[in-house]
This record gives sequence, structure tokens and C-alpha cells, in this order.
Amino acid sequence: MEYKNFTTFSVKIDDGVAWVTIDFPPVNVQGQEMLADLNSLALRLERDREVKVVVFQSAHPEIWVCHYDTNLLRDMSKDAVARNEAKLLDLQAVLERISRLPQATIAKLEGYARGGGHEFALACDMRFAARGKYKFMQMEVAMGILPCGGGASRMARQAGLGRALEIILSARDFDADEAEAYGTINKALEPDEIGVYVDTLARRIAKFPAESINACKQTVYESIDKPIDDALKAEAYWLYQATSKTAAIKRFTWADEQGAQFDLENQRNWEQLVINIQDINED
Repeated sequence: MEYKNFTTFSVKIDDGVAWVTIDFPPVNVQGQEMLADLNSLALRLERDREVKVVVFQSAHPEIWVCHYDTNLLRDMSKDAVARNEAKLLDLQAVLERISRLPQATIAKLEGYARGGGHEFALACDMRFAARGKYKFMQMEVAMGILPCGGGASRMARQAGLGRALEIILSARDFDADEAEAYGTINKALEPDEIGVYVDTLARRIAKFPAESINACKQTVYESIDKPIDDALKAEAYWLYQATSKTAAIKRFTWADEQGAQFDLENQRNWEQLVINIQDINED
């Protein structure tokens, strides 16, 4: 699979990790060019089982993705529409496609991410931010609209209702430590730590089977809005999607026949053991 000919970012594949470096001067604005590139990237990733993790980072020293291109908002209709006539906006559709990728997606945030840029980060599975460099904002209420790239919808799932409304209605900047406390990112890190942390995490995940990564991801996403009985059924469904396409049974057989699970040293070192057993595959 080739990952070339993008206008707003470049892609480098290394050991199952796709490093997507956003580079669209002067400020990484999120316009039609970026949406088209993201759509094209998603089309390729959806068919690629060699890439298991996607990291979105920026070449700009101060900005990750600044916000949605205001030029694209000037021609919005002033007429209200009926609820049954409302259709997904381009930004919503593209970011939802990114959210549903079979790969694990990570936003490596070392600069500003406001408006649609922050909504892009929220559409990723995980977010890590650099202290002193990262700020996020949803400024839409001040402009007379609302976050409309999944921001209002995903924010409540990430932060809870009260914090989501504070973030959205205050239209102010939040730094990395506030983002961590509010739950919009996984972790705030020092600028000299974030690179190693994200690299280590991405490469670790990329060692595991593509189908089990996807099954884990889809199960977690499905469970958010389901009653517990339905969520447990979703777990069972995705379990068998994984076992049908991975070496899971062979690995469990090895652990049982070799008595591996009863070895105290193995119990002490499961973190490394799960890496070691990646050598056990179907013939």
C-alpha cells in the first residue's frame, strides 16, 4: 500500500506504525484539502492490515491543527432545517471515518488544537499532549454556532456533561494539565518526554495482531451507548471475530501445554511475555 500524493501531510510507515505529519503552511488550517487528504488516507488504511497504529503529529512548532477553515463557513444557510432533513456535514463524516479505522489512532499534540482541530483530536482513539505547548479550545459558541465536527457529541463522552458544557460554553483555552484533569486527553507530558512515550506505546501496540486490535477497539466504541447486556453480547461477537483471524487458540494451547500460566516468573513478567508470544503464529 502506498501513502503518497497528499497535500496537507506526509506519511511514513515504520514497523506497523503510520506516522502522519501534518504540514500545511502557514497554520495547518483544516480546509477542503485536509479533509480530502484524510478521506484518501482512511480509504487506504481501511484496506491495510500491515499498518496497526496511526500517529497524527505536526511539523509546525506551535500548531497541531489550528481550526476549520472559516472560508467554508461563510456560505452556510441562514434557514433552519427540520430535524429529519439534517444531514452529516463534511467535517463530521470525515472525522467519523477516522474514528472508525481498524487501526489504533493516536493524536500527538505539541501545539494548538482549536475548533475543528480539537474535534479531529477527539476523533482519535488516544491523545497525548505536551505541557507548555498544547492548548485546546472550542470557540464556536462565540461565533454564533456550536462545535459541529463531533465536538459536542464526543466531548460529553470524554469529559462528562458538566465539563463538556464548561469547555464548549466558555470558549477559552485549556492547557495540557487541565485537559488531562478534564479527561479530554490521556496524559500530559513534558515536551522532552512526549516523543519517547508515544513512540514506545505505538510500537508496542503495533506488535499485536491487527484483527485483535480492531476487535478491541470496536468493542469499546460499541459499549459506550449500549445497556450492559447488549454491550456484553458485543464483546462476545467481537471475541469470535478475533479468534477466527488470529493465532489466539494456538497461543492459549501453548500456554496450557507448556504450563506457562503456572510459572511464577511468567506471572511476574507478563508485560514482556505478551511480547514474546507474538512469535507464535498460525502455520
